[in-house]
Amino acid sequence: MEDIREQAYRAAKELCACAGLTQGQIMVVGCSTSEVTGKKIGTNSDPDTAAKLYAGIAQALAEHGVFLAAQCCEHLNRAIVIEQEAVPDMEIVNAVPQKKAGGSFAAEAYRAFSHPVVVEEIRAHAGLDIGNTLIGMHLRRVAVPVRLALDHIGEAPLVAARTRPKYIGGIRAAYDDRLGADYREA
Repeated sequence: MEDIREQAYRAAKELCACAGLTQGQIMVVGCSTSEVTGKKIGTNSDPDTAAKLYAGIAQALAEHGVFLAAQCCEHLNRAIVIEQEAVPDMEIVNAVPQKKAGGSFAAEAYRAFSHPVVVEEIRAHAGLDIGNTLIGMHLRRVAVPVRLALDHIGEAPLVAARTRPKYIGGIRAAYDDRLGADYREA
């Protein structure tokens, strides 16, 4: 289990660096603990595995001042658990993730956060998809794949993404390459 915690930490830390995440930004994490333990997604939700994953990811994000947005499973329509401080003006919904409705990772985040709230959607600056949980709906446009040193956490496939501002214009347009995941919408 400690290997899983370390893998989660390393993946989140590397993505923070690759994406250039800064304090106050958001990383969405979708996680199937079933997949991490070598089972089919949705068949073996495991709170102990979730606690290890959460601990590793939370540590890496705290080092960068980045908020964690934990994606619930399909039974809660992939809603997001997040610290209220990160989304002070967003409309919250009334749901408490559980092992079988929301998933063990989202339930662990809800338990561990200081002031957890659930929202229906978020536009995160980067994301980790652990076990093919489909986080794309919660990323800002435009999502850019990031190849991390790790391609699995436990037995689960790992996919990462960062975001960047849209390029607009045509052949004559010029772009500011300094703009990356650290942009903020007005």
